Amino acid sequence: MPLHASATLRAASPGPVVNRNLYGHFAEHLGRGIYEGLWVGPDSPIPNTRGIRDDVLAALKALDIPVLRWPGGCFADEYHWKDGIGPRELRPRMINTHWGSVVENNHFGTHEFMDLCEQLGCEPYICGNVGSGEVKEMMEWVEYLTSDALSPMADLRRKNGRDKPWRVRYFGVGNESWGCGGSMRPEYYADEYRRYNTFCKNYSGNQLYRIACGANVDDYRWTEVLMREAGRNMDGLSLHYYTLPTGWPPKESATEFDEAMWHLTLSKALHMETLIRRHSAIMDVHDPEKRVGMIIDEWGTWFKQEPGSTPGFLYQQNTLRDALVAALHFHIFHRHADRVAMTNIAQTVNVLQAMILTDGPRMLRTPTYWVFEMFKVHQGGTVLPVDLHASPAYELDGASIPAVSAGATRRAVDGAVHVSVANTHPREAARVELRLDGLGAKRVSGRLLTAATMQAHNTFDAPDAVQPAPFAGAKLVNGVLVAELPPMSVVALELA
Repeated sequence: MPLHASATLRAASPGPVVNRNLYGHFAEHLGRGIYEGLWVGPDSPIPNTRGIRDDVLAALKALDIPVLRWPGGCFADEYHWKDGIGPRELRPRMINTHWGSVVENNHFGTHEFMDLCEQLGCEPYICGNVGSGEVKEMMEWVEYLTSDALSPMADLRRKNGRDKPWRVRYFGVGNESWGCGGSMRPEYYADEYRRYNTFCKNYSGNQLYRIACGANVDDYRWTEVLMREAGRNMDGLSLHYYTLPTGWPPKESATEFDEAMWHLTLSKALHMETLIRRHSAIMDVHDPEKRVGMIIDEWGTWFKQEPGSTPGFLYQQNTLRDALVAALHFHIFHRHADRVAMTNIAQTVNVLQAMILTDGPRMLRTPTYWVFEMFKVHQGGTVLPVDLHASPAYELDGASIPAVSAGATRRAVDGAVHVSVANTHPREAARVELRLDGLGAKRVSGRLLTAATMQAHNTFDAPDAVQPAPFAGAKLVNGVLVAELPPMSVVALELA
Protein backbone atom coordinates (compact mmCIF):
# COMPACT_ATOMS: atom_id res chain seq x y z
CA MET A 1 0.00 0.00 0.00
CA PRO A 2 1.31 3.46 -0.83
CA LEU A 3 1.77 6.14 1.78
CA HIS A 4 -1.30 8.33 2.11
CA ALA A 5 -1.45 12.10 2.51
CA SER A 6 -4.55 14.27 2.68
CA ALA A 7 -4.57 18.04 2.38
CA THR A 8 -6.70 21.06 1.53
CA LEU A 9 -5.83 23.75 -0.97
CA ARG A 10 -7.49 26.98 0.22
CA ALA A 11 -7.97 28.91 -3.02
CA ALA A 12 -10.31 31.41 -1.30
CA SER A 13 -7.60 32.43 1.21
CA PRO A 14 -4.71 33.62 -0.96
CA GLY A 15 -1.36 34.42 0.60
CA PRO A 16 1.53 36.60 -0.56
CA VAL A 17 2.86 36.85 -4.08
CA VAL A 18 5.92 34.74 -4.86
CA ASN A 19 8.55 37.27 -5.87
CA ARG A 20 10.08 36.10 -9.14
CA ASN A 21 13.48 36.63 -7.52
CA LEU A 22 12.92 33.60 -5.30
CA TYR A 23 14.18 31.70 -8.36
CA GLY A 24 17.43 33.68 -8.61
CA HIS A 25 20.92 32.45 -9.40
CA PHE A 26 24.51 33.07 -8.38
CA ALA A 27 27.67 33.07 -10.53
CA GLU A 28 30.99 33.61 -8.76
CA HIS A 29 34.52 33.74 -10.13
CA LEU A 30 35.09 30.25 -8.81
CA GLY A 31 36.46 27.22 -10.62
CA ARG A 32 34.87 26.81 -14.04
CA GLY A 33 31.73 28.76 -13.21
CA ILE A 34 32.56 31.86 -15.23
CA TYR A 35 35.43 30.74 -17.44
CA GLU A 36 34.47 27.65 -19.50
CA GLY A 37 30.98 27.75 -17.98
CA LEU A 38 29.44 31.08 -18.98
CA TRP A 39 32.34 32.73 -20.78
CA VAL A 40 34.54 31.25 -23.50
CA GLY A 41 35.64 34.50 -25.17
CA PRO A 42 34.71 35.81 -28.61
CA ASP A 43 37.54 33.89 -30.33
CA SER A 44 36.49 30.48 -29.00
CA PRO A 45 35.48 27.72 -31.45
CA ILE A 46 32.56 27.06 -29.07
CA PRO A 47 29.59 29.02 -30.50
CA ASN A 48 29.17 32.21 -28.52
CA THR A 49 27.68 35.69 -28.61
CA ARG A 50 30.31 38.28 -27.66
CA GLY A 51 32.13 35.59 -25.68
CA ILE A 52 29.11 34.15 -23.84
CA ARG A 53 28.38 30.48 -24.62
CA ASP A 54 25.30 30.12 -26.80
CA ASP A 55 24.30 26.67 -25.52
CA VAL A 56 24.50 27.66 -21.85
CA LEU A 57 22.73 30.93 -22.57
CA ALA A 58 19.85 29.17 -24.32
CA ALA A 59 19.47 26.64 -21.51
CA LEU A 60 19.43 29.37 -18.85
CA LYS A 61 16.97 31.54 -20.78
CA ALA A 62 14.56 28.61 -20.73
CA LEU A 63 14.47 28.92 -16.92
CA ASP A 64 13.24 32.54 -17.02
CA ILE A 65 16.06 33.52 -14.68
CA PRO A 66 14.89 36.65 -12.85
CA VAL A 67 18.14 37.81 -11.22
CA LEU A 68 21.83 36.84 -11.27
CA ARG A 69 24.30 37.60 -8.44
CA TRP A 70 27.96 38.40 -9.25
CA PRO A 71 31.03 38.48 -8.83
CA GLY A 72 30.85 36.66 -5.49
CA GLY A 73 30.82 35.27 -2.89
CA CYS A 74 34.17 35.45 -1.19
CA PHE A 75 35.69 36.61 -4.47
CA ALA A 76 33.70 39.86 -4.28
CA ASP A 77 35.72 41.15 -1.34
CA GLU A 78 39.01 40.85 -3.19
CA TYR A 79 37.66 42.04 -6.55
CA HIS A 80 38.57 45.52 -7.74
CA TRP A 81 36.18 46.43 -10.49
CA LYS A 82 38.48 48.76 -12.42
CA ASP A 83 40.71 45.75 -13.17
CA GLY A 84 37.82 44.32 -15.23
CA ILE A 85 37.11 47.19 -17.64
CA GLY A 86 38.80 48.48 -20.78
CA PRO A 87 40.60 46.43 -23.46
CA ARG A 88 40.84 42.85 -22.24
CA GLU A 89 44.45 42.46 -23.30
CA LEU A 90 45.39 45.36 -21.02
CA ARG A 91 43.51 44.24 -17.93
CA PRO A 92 45.76 43.29 -14.99
CA ARG A 93 45.81 39.74 -13.73
CA MET A 94 45.21 38.73 -10.14
CA ILE A 95 45.39 35.62 -7.98
CA ASN A 96 42.08 34.16 -6.88
CA THR A 97 43.24 33.44 -3.35
CA HIS A 98 39.92 31.98 -2.20
CA TRP A 99 39.39 29.44 -4.96
CA GLY A 100 42.44 27.42 -5.96
CA SER A 101 44.93 30.33 -6.08
CA VAL A 102 44.61 30.32 -9.86
CA VAL A 103 45.35 33.36 -12.00
CA GLU A 104 42.27 35.43 -12.89
CA ASN A 105 42.76 37.39 -16.12
CA ASN A 106 39.78 39.70 -15.56
CA HIS A 107 38.47 39.13 -19.09
CA PHE A 108 34.98 38.77 -17.65
CA GLY A 109 34.21 42.07 -15.96
CA THR A 110 31.48 44.65 -15.59
CA HIS A 111 30.64 45.06 -19.29
CA GLU A 112 30.64 41.31 -19.90
CA PHE A 113 28.44 40.63 -16.89
CA MET A 114 25.94 43.31 -17.82
CA ASP A 115 25.90 41.96 -21.39
CA LEU A 116 25.17 38.49 -19.98
CA CYS A 117 22.25 39.86 -17.96
CA GLU A 118 20.87 41.68 -20.99
CA GLN A 119 21.12 38.52 -23.10
CA LEU A 120 19.40 36.51 -20.34
CA GLY A 121 16.78 39.21 -19.81
CA CYS A 122 17.43 39.16 -16.06
CA GLU A 123 18.20 41.70 -13.35
CA PRO A 124 21.84 42.09 -12.25
CA TYR A 125 22.67 41.76 -8.57
CA ILE A 126 26.15 43.12 -7.95
CA CYS A 127 28.07 42.49 -4.74
CA GLY A 128 30.53 45.24 -3.82
CA ASN A 129 33.90 44.97 -2.10
CA VAL A 130 33.90 45.99 1.57
CA GLY A 131 36.56 43.58 2.83
CA SER A 132 39.58 44.82 0.84
CA GLY A 133 38.00 47.77 -0.96
CA GLU A 134 37.34 51.40 -0.16
CA VAL A 135 34.23 53.54 0.05
CA LYS A 136 35.39 55.58 -2.95
CA GLU A 137 35.83 52.42 -5.03
CA MET A 138 32.27 51.26 -4.38
CA MET A 139 30.85 54.74 -4.90
CA GLU A 140 32.60 55.05 -8.25
CA TRP A 141 31.38 51.63 -9.38
CA VAL A 142 27.76 52.62 -8.78
CA GLU A 143 28.38 55.86 -10.70
CA TYR A 144 30.08 53.99 -13.56
CA LEU A 145 27.17 51.62 -13.85
CA THR A 146 24.20 53.93 -13.45
CA SER A 147 25.04 57.61 -14.01
CA ASP A 148 24.08 59.46 -17.17
CA ALA A 149 25.87 62.64 -16.10
CA LEU A 150 28.91 64.24 -17.67
CA SER A 151 31.06 62.92 -14.86
CA PRO A 152 34.41 61.11 -14.59
CA MET A 153 33.01 57.61 -14.10
CA ALA A 154 30.20 57.98 -16.64
CA ASP A 155 32.71 59.34 -19.13
CA LEU A 156 35.01 56.37 -18.42
CA ARG A 157 32.11 54.03 -19.18
CA ARG A 158 31.49 55.84 -22.45
CA LYS A 159 35.18 55.58 -23.30
CA ASN A 160 34.87 51.81 -22.78
CA GLY A 161 32.04 51.53 -25.28
CA ARG A 162 28.81 51.96 -23.33
CA ASP A 163 27.06 55.28 -23.81
CA LYS A 164 23.88 54.92 -21.78
CA PRO A 165 23.97 53.72 -18.17
CA TRP A 166 22.64 50.36 -17.14
CA ARG A 167 19.76 49.89 -14.77
CA VAL A 168 21.09 48.19 -11.66
CA ARG A 169 18.63 47.67 -8.85
CA TYR A 170 20.23 45.11 -6.54
CA PHE A 171 23.51 46.00 -4.86
CA GLY A 172 25.13 44.08 -2.02
CA VAL A 173 27.37 45.94 0.43
CA GLY A 174 29.93 43.22 1.09
CA ASN A 175 29.65 39.44 1.39
CA GLU A 176 30.04 37.21 4.44
CA SER A 177 31.63 40.07 6.37
CA TRP A 178 31.60 37.78 9.42
CA GLY A 179 34.04 35.46 7.60
CA CYS A 180 35.89 35.65 4.29
CA GLY A 181 34.67 39.22 3.77
CA GLY A 182 36.56 40.65 6.73
CA SER A 183 36.05 38.57 9.92
CA MET A 184 34.02 41.43 11.40
CA ARG A 185 31.84 41.63 14.49
CA PRO A 186 28.22 42.55 13.76
CA GLU A 187 28.58 45.90 15.54
CA TYR A 188 31.59 46.80 13.41
CA TYR A 189 29.98 45.66 10.15
CA ALA A 190 26.78 47.57 10.97
CA ASP A 191 28.82 50.78 11.18
CA GLU A 192 30.74 49.91 8.01
CA TYR A 193 27.51 49.13 6.20
CA ARG A 194 26.03 52.48 7.15
CA ARG A 195 29.19 54.26 5.97
CA TYR A 196 29.47 52.45 2.63
CA ASN A 197 25.73 52.64 2.05
CA THR A 198 25.80 56.42 2.45
CA PHE A 199 27.94 56.70 -0.68
CA CYS A 200 25.98 54.23 -2.83
CA LYS A 201 24.03 56.96 -4.64
CA ASN A 202 20.95 56.87 -6.82
CA TYR A 203 21.97 58.32 -10.19
CA SER A 204 19.86 59.30 -13.19
CA GLY A 205 16.62 57.80 -11.88
CA ASN A 206 18.23 54.47 -10.94
CA GLN A 207 16.96 53.33 -7.53
CA LEU A 208 19.26 50.96 -5.67
CA TYR A 209 17.89 48.15 -3.52
CA ARG A 210 20.67 47.96 -0.94
CA ILE A 211 21.40 44.56 0.58
CA ALA A 212 23.35 44.23 3.82
CA CYS A 213 25.44 41.19 4.69
CA GLY A 214 23.36 38.98 6.95
CA ALA A 215 23.92 35.97 9.14
CA ASN A 216 25.79 32.75 8.71
CA VAL A 217 23.21 30.01 9.30
CA ASP A 218 21.93 30.34 12.89
CA ASP A 219 23.84 33.42 14.07
CA TYR A 220 20.71 35.12 15.35
CA ARG A 221 22.69 37.75 17.22
CA TRP A 222 24.05 39.02 13.89
CA THR A 223 20.50 39.56 12.63
CA GLU A 224 19.51 41.31 15.88
CA VAL A 225 22.45 43.72 15.76
CA LEU A 226 22.11 44.50 12.04
CA MET A 227 18.38 45.14 12.25
CA ARG A 228 18.77 47.26 15.38
CA GLU A 229 21.72 49.33 14.16
CA ALA A 230 21.18 49.53 10.40
CA GLY A 231 17.74 48.16 9.55
CA ARG A 232 16.40 51.57 8.58
CA ASN A 233 19.29 51.97 6.11
CA MET A 234 18.79 48.72 4.19
CA ASP A 235 16.28 47.22 1.78
CA GLY A 236 17.42 43.62 2.17
CA LEU A 237 19.37 41.47 4.64
CA SER A 238 21.07 38.33 3.42
CA LEU A 239 21.20 34.83 4.89
CA HIS A 240 23.50 31.97 3.86
CA TYR A 241 22.77 28.30 4.47
CA TYR A 242 24.23 25.28 2.69
CA THR A 243 22.93 21.73 2.98
CA LEU A 244 25.99 19.98 4.42
CA PRO A 245 24.90 16.53 5.64
CA THR A 246 27.55 16.14 8.36
CA GLY A 247 28.84 19.68 8.70
CA TRP A 248 31.92 21.56 7.60
CA PRO A 249 34.13 20.65 5.80
CA PRO A 250 32.08 18.61 3.29
CA LYS A 251 32.95 14.93 3.56
CA GLU A 252 30.32 13.16 1.45
CA SER A 253 30.28 12.15 -2.19
CA ALA A 254 27.72 13.79 -4.45
CA THR A 255 26.95 10.46 -6.16
CA GLU A 256 28.05 7.60 -3.90
CA PHE A 257 25.69 7.47 -0.94
CA ASP A 258 23.19 5.17 0.74
CA GLU A 259 19.65 5.72 1.99
CA ALA A 260 20.88 6.94 5.38
CA MET A 261 22.75 9.77 3.66
CA TRP A 262 19.75 10.46 1.41
CA HIS A 263 17.53 10.84 4.49
CA LEU A 264 20.07 12.96 6.40
CA THR A 265 20.61 15.30 3.45
CA LEU A 266 16.90 15.96 3.01
CA SER A 267 16.56 16.48 6.77
CA LYS A 268 19.33 19.10 6.66
CA ALA A 269 17.64 20.81 3.73
CA LEU A 270 14.43 21.13 5.75
CA HIS A 271 16.36 23.06 8.43
CA MET A 272 15.91 26.07 6.16
CA GLU A 273 12.36 26.35 7.53
CA THR A 274 13.63 26.84 11.09
CA LEU A 275 16.23 29.37 10.02
CA ILE A 276 13.72 31.48 8.13
CA ARG A 277 11.22 31.40 10.97
CA ARG A 278 13.72 32.41 13.65
CA HIS A 279 15.50 35.10 11.64
CA SER A 280 12.12 36.43 10.49
CA ALA A 281 10.93 36.70 14.08
CA ILE A 282 13.90 38.93 14.90
CA MET A 283 13.35 41.01 11.78
CA ASP A 284 9.65 41.37 12.65
CA VAL A 285 10.50 43.05 15.96
CA HIS A 286 12.41 45.81 14.19
CA ASP A 287 10.44 45.80 10.93
CA PRO A 288 6.85 44.68 11.55
CA GLU A 289 5.78 46.03 8.13
CA LYS A 290 8.25 43.60 6.48
CA ARG A 291 9.82 46.38 4.44
CA VAL A 292 13.26 44.73 4.61
CA GLY A 293 13.44 41.62 2.46
CA MET A 294 15.21 38.46 3.53
CA ILE A 295 17.72 37.72 0.76
CA ILE A 296 18.88 34.09 0.86
CA ASP A 297 21.58 34.69 -1.71
CA GLU A 298 23.55 31.47 -1.13
CA TRP A 299 21.85 28.10 -0.68
CA GLY A 300 22.16 24.56 -1.97
CA THR A 301 24.00 21.29 -1.41
CA TRP A 302 27.71 21.18 -0.74
CA PHE A 303 29.49 17.83 -1.11
CA LYS A 304 33.09 16.83 -1.74
CA GLN A 305 34.19 17.94 -5.18
CA GLU A 306 34.46 15.28 -7.85
CA PRO A 307 37.59 13.09 -7.75
CA GLY A 308 40.19 14.30 -10.23
CA SER A 309 38.79 17.83 -10.49
CA THR A 310 40.98 20.83 -9.72
CA PRO A 311 41.29 21.50 -5.97
CA GLY A 312 39.33 24.53 -4.86
CA PHE A 313 37.01 24.51 -7.89
CA LEU A 314 34.02 22.98 -6.02
CA TYR A 315 32.91 20.96 -9.03
CA GLN A 316 30.33 18.36 -7.99
CA GLN A 317 27.85 16.12 -9.76
CA ASN A 318 24.13 16.53 -9.27
CA THR A 319 21.71 13.68 -8.64
CA LEU A 320 18.01 13.12 -8.08
CA ARG A 321 18.75 13.85 -4.40
CA ASP A 322 19.72 17.43 -5.33
CA ALA A 323 16.46 17.80 -7.24
CA LEU A 324 14.48 16.86 -4.12
CA VAL A 325 16.53 19.34 -2.06
CA ALA A 326 15.61 22.09 -4.53
CA ALA A 327 11.91 21.23 -4.46
CA LEU A 328 11.82 21.22 -0.65
CA HIS A 329 13.53 24.61 -0.56
CA PHE A 330 11.08 26.19 -2.98
CA HIS A 331 8.10 25.03 -0.97
CA ILE A 332 9.67 26.58 2.14
CA PHE A 333 10.42 29.83 0.30
CA HIS A 334 6.82 30.03 -0.94
CA ARG A 335 5.47 29.64 2.59
CA HIS A 336 7.55 32.62 3.69
CA ALA A 337 7.10 34.79 0.62
CA ASP A 338 5.88 37.65 2.79
CA ARG A 339 9.47 38.09 4.07
CA VAL A 340 11.74 36.23 1.64
CA ALA A 341 12.26 38.56 -1.32
CA MET A 342 15.06 36.80 -3.19
CA THR A 343 17.07 33.59 -3.16
CA ASN A 344 20.12 32.67 -5.24
CA ILE A 345 21.18 29.06 -5.63
CA ALA A 346 24.89 28.35 -5.46
CA GLN A 347 25.78 28.15 -8.25
CA THR A 348 24.67 28.44 -11.86
CA VAL A 349 27.30 26.48 -13.85
CA ASN A 350 30.00 23.94 -12.86
CA VAL A 351 30.06 24.88 -9.16
CA LEU A 352 28.26 23.18 -6.24
CA GLN A 353 24.52 22.55 -6.91
CA ALA A 354 24.72 23.73 -10.50
CA MET A 355 22.02 24.00 -13.14
CA ILE A 356 24.46 23.14 -15.90
CA LEU A 357 27.75 21.27 -16.26
CA THR A 358 30.14 21.73 -19.17
CA ASP A 359 33.07 19.79 -20.58
CA GLY A 360 34.72 21.67 -23.43
CA PRO A 361 32.03 22.03 -26.10
CA ARG A 362 29.67 19.62 -24.31
CA MET A 363 26.92 20.69 -21.93
CA LEU A 364 24.30 18.97 -19.79
CA ARG A 365 21.34 20.01 -17.66
CA THR A 366 21.31 18.62 -14.14
CA PRO A 367 18.31 17.23 -12.22
CA THR A 368 18.27 20.53 -10.27
CA TYR A 369 17.92 22.40 -13.56
CA TRP A 370 14.74 20.50 -14.28
CA VAL A 371 13.17 21.41 -10.93
CA PHE A 372 13.82 25.08 -11.70
CA GLU A 373 12.30 24.56 -15.14
CA MET A 374 9.23 22.74 -13.80
CA PHE A 375 8.68 25.24 -10.97
CA LYS A 376 9.18 28.43 -12.99
CA VAL A 377 5.38 28.61 -13.33
CA HIS A 378 5.31 29.67 -9.67
CA GLN A 379 7.24 32.88 -10.40
CA GLY A 380 5.02 35.85 -9.65
CA GLY A 381 2.10 33.66 -8.63
CA THR A 382 -0.05 34.18 -5.56
CA VAL A 383 0.44 31.57 -2.86
CA LEU A 384 -2.60 29.36 -2.26
CA PRO A 385 -2.15 27.75 1.17
CA VAL A 386 -1.90 23.97 1.26
CA ASP A 387 -2.82 22.49 4.64
CA LEU A 388 -1.56 18.95 5.16
CA HIS A 389 -3.99 17.11 7.46
CA ALA A 390 -2.53 13.63 7.33
CA SER A 391 1.09 13.66 6.26
CA PRO A 392 2.95 10.36 6.33
CA ALA A 393 6.38 10.27 7.90
CA TYR A 394 9.46 8.94 6.18
CA GLU A 395 11.31 7.26 9.04
CA LEU A 396 14.76 5.72 8.99
CA ASP A 397 16.87 4.57 11.94
CA GLY A 398 14.80 6.54 14.42
CA ALA A 399 14.86 9.80 12.45
CA SER A 400 11.78 11.18 10.70
CA ILE A 401 10.99 13.73 8.01
CA PRO A 402 7.73 14.40 6.14
CA ALA A 403 7.30 12.08 3.18
CA VAL A 404 5.24 14.63 1.25
CA SER A 405 5.92 18.31 0.55
CA ALA A 406 3.54 20.50 -1.44
CA GLY A 407 2.86 24.04 -2.58
CA ALA A 408 0.46 25.89 -4.87
CA THR A 409 0.18 29.26 -6.62
CA ARG A 410 -2.30 31.02 -8.86
CA ARG A 411 -0.90 32.74 -11.96
CA ALA A 412 -2.10 36.32 -12.37
CA VAL A 413 -2.19 36.45 -16.15
CA ASP A 414 -4.74 33.65 -16.69
CA GLY A 415 -5.74 32.39 -13.26
CA ALA A 416 -4.20 28.96 -13.79
CA VAL A 417 -3.37 27.13 -10.57
CA HIS A 418 -0.08 25.26 -10.28
CA VAL A 419 0.49 22.59 -7.67
CA SER A 420 3.91 21.06 -7.01
CA VAL A 421 4.38 17.97 -4.87
CA ALA A 422 7.43 16.00 -3.80
CA ASN A 423 7.70 12.48 -2.38
CA THR A 424 10.91 12.18 -0.35
CA HIS A 425 10.58 8.43 0.29
CA PRO A 426 12.94 6.49 -1.99
CA ARG A 427 11.09 3.16 -1.67
CA GLU A 428 7.40 3.92 -1.17
CA ALA A 429 4.87 5.53 -3.49
CA ALA A 430 2.61 8.22 -2.04
CA ARG A 431 -1.08 8.82 -2.71
CA VAL A 432 -1.94 12.49 -2.18
CA GLU A 433 -5.58 13.57 -1.91
CA LEU A 434 -5.86 17.35 -2.15
CA ARG A 435 -9.30 18.86 -1.52
CA LEU A 436 -9.78 21.96 -3.66
CA ASP A 437 -11.54 24.51 -1.46
CA GLY A 438 -12.83 27.42 -3.55
CA LEU A 439 -11.50 26.09 -6.83
CA GLY A 440 -13.68 24.54 -9.51
CA ALA A 441 -11.02 22.84 -11.57
CA LYS A 442 -12.14 20.82 -14.59
CA ARG A 443 -8.91 19.25 -15.79
CA VAL A 444 -5.36 18.50 -14.63
CA SER A 445 -2.10 17.94 -16.47
CA GLY A 446 1.39 17.47 -15.19
CA ARG A 447 5.02 16.46 -15.45
CA LEU A 448 7.11 14.08 -13.38
CA LEU A 449 10.80 14.02 -12.42
CA THR A 450 12.10 10.75 -10.99
CA ALA A 451 14.58 7.97 -11.70
CA ALA A 452 15.25 4.35 -10.90
CA THR A 453 17.91 5.04 -8.26
CA MET A 454 18.66 7.71 -5.66
CA GLN A 455 22.05 8.26 -7.24
CA ALA A 456 20.76 8.81 -10.79
CA HIS A 457 22.40 11.72 -12.57
CA ASN A 458 23.16 13.01 -16.04
CA THR A 459 26.55 12.52 -17.64
CA PHE A 460 28.09 13.86 -20.82
CA ASP A 461 27.61 10.45 -22.40
CA ALA A 462 24.01 10.24 -21.16
CA PRO A 463 22.90 13.87 -20.70
CA ASP A 464 19.18 13.08 -20.64
CA ALA A 465 19.13 10.17 -18.18
CA VAL A 466 17.18 12.27 -15.64
CA GLN A 467 14.62 14.63 -17.13
CA PRO A 468 10.89 15.34 -16.80
CA ALA A 469 8.27 13.13 -18.41
CA PRO A 470 4.51 13.57 -18.83
CA PHE A 471 2.62 12.56 -15.68
CA ALA A 472 -0.62 10.64 -15.98
CA GLY A 473 -0.99 9.80 -12.31
CA ALA A 474 -3.30 12.67 -11.35
CA LYS A 475 -7.07 12.98 -11.65
CA LEU A 476 -9.95 15.09 -10.33
CA VAL A 477 -12.64 13.25 -8.33
CA ASN A 478 -15.56 15.27 -6.90
CA GLY A 479 -13.50 18.35 -6.11
CA VAL A 480 -10.48 16.38 -4.92
CA LEU A 481 -7.16 16.19 -6.73
CA VAL A 482 -5.78 12.69 -6.41
CA ALA A 483 -2.14 12.16 -7.35
CA GLU A 484 -0.21 8.90 -7.22
CA LEU A 485 3.45 9.88 -6.72
CA PRO A 486 6.20 7.36 -7.45
CA PRO A 487 8.97 7.01 -4.88
CA MET A 488 11.57 9.84 -4.78
CA SER A 489 9.75 12.09 -7.20
CA VAL A 490 8.83 15.68 -7.96
CA VAL A 491 5.55 16.43 -9.75
CA ALA A 492 4.32 19.73 -11.19
CA LEU A 493 0.59 19.97 -11.98
CA GLU A 494 -1.58 22.58 -13.70
CA LEU A 495 -5.27 22.88 -12.87
CA ALA A 496 -7.71 24.63 -15.20
